[in-house]
Parts: sequence; structure tokens; C-alpha cells
Amino acid sequence: MIPEKRKLMVVGAAIAAAFVLPGCAPASNAGAGSGAQPVANTVEEGAEATPEPTVSAEAEAPEAGSAAGDSGAPELGDEKVTSELNAAAVKRMGETVQNEDGFVLYRFDKDKTKPDVVSNCNDDCAKIWPPAVVNKGDKPKLEGIDPAKVGTVERKDGTLQLTLDKWPLYTYIGDKKPGDWKGQNVGGTWFVVTPEGKKNLTCLPPVSKPVAPPADGE
Repeated sequence: MIPEKRKLMVVGAAIAAAFVLPGCAPASNAGAGSGAQPVANTVEEGAEATPEPTVSAEAEAPEAGSAAGDSGAPELGDEKVTSELNAAAVKRMGETVQNEDGFVLYRFDKDKTKPDVVSNCNDDCAKIWPPAVVNKGDKPKLEGIDPAKVGTVERKDGTLQLTLDKWPLYTYIGDKKPGDWKGQNVGGTWFVVTPEGKKNLTCLPPVSKPVAPPADGE
């Protein structure tokens, strides 16, 4: 017979193991100038995007959550704008939203969604976390994203940033290839965004510091 104390220890270990997220390798907090480095956090080889069950369409004119107005926003070149928002699943993280190049998008806890939508990532912050911007009147192509949740907000520099469920969207310069999500939990305020605009907390590495902003001219 197994002693009662031993039984309790075995049961307790089993319960603890059940709460461990399989395959979610934590990042090492490498200090200043280093982003989170989750192990194998790229799209699974051969895996395809798994969109939410909504039709593919161009975003309808986003009024809800939009703070753009008649801003006279500067015209941006094609290489600067975000032309697509696609729902896609990546290894170990699950649901993400990606741009036309397959880079994962994030939301920032220090942004505001009410009473007005406000992006609080500017200057050096925006060099590390480039906002997903569009030209006035443009509508990104959507795959697996509800058009009713997509809007825009006018940034401090006058550009128009895409929002999802009122949260401004960003990429991260620490992500070096499509499907990377090294920005997850950076500063404890940056998180992968889901197709519904929520924080994806499936895999949560330890809080880490962002990469350094690029030098001027880079």
C-alpha cells in the first residue's frame, strides 16, 4: 500500500502539471536591449493560416472607434502602410493577427480606448513598435477579422493607425521573420492581439525589456 502522505504528494504533482502550458517555452530575461526570445515561436513549418469563420472582405468604412476625422493625414508610400489584417494561428501561441507580410500584430496596455481612442506609443517607442498605419480612405483587406471591429485613430504625427476592437495595432522590430512573437509580454504591457482584439495569453514568457530603437538613418 502507498502511504497516505505519498498519495497526496503524487496527486498534488499531477494537478500542478495539468496547469503547465505544454510547448510554451519561457524566454530568458536577457536585460536591456534584449526582447523576449520564446523558443520556436514561429509559424509551424507547412502550417497555414486558420482564419476565424468570417468572410474575407475589405474593411468597410470604419466609423466605430475611429478618431481620424478630417485630419489631413500625410500620404504614405505603399511600403509604409498596412494593406491586410489576417487571422492566423502560430505554433505555441495560437490565434494571432498578421499583416500582409505575415508579421504578428500587438496591442499596448498604456493605450486608451475610452472615452476616446488614443495611441500613447510615439517617438522612440514607435521606432521599436511601428504602428500599423493606412492612408486616409484606404481599407485593408481582411481575412478572418470582423470588419465591424476595425477602425482608425489619428496619431500625434497625423498618420492614421489601424485599430481592432478600438485597440491600436503595432508590429515589433524584434520580430525578425513572419510568425515571430518575441514582443509578447515585453515590459509587461505588450501582448499579441487576437482576431477579436483581445490579449492572447496562451503563452506568457517572463517580462522582458524591448530591443533598442534603431539608430537614426537605419
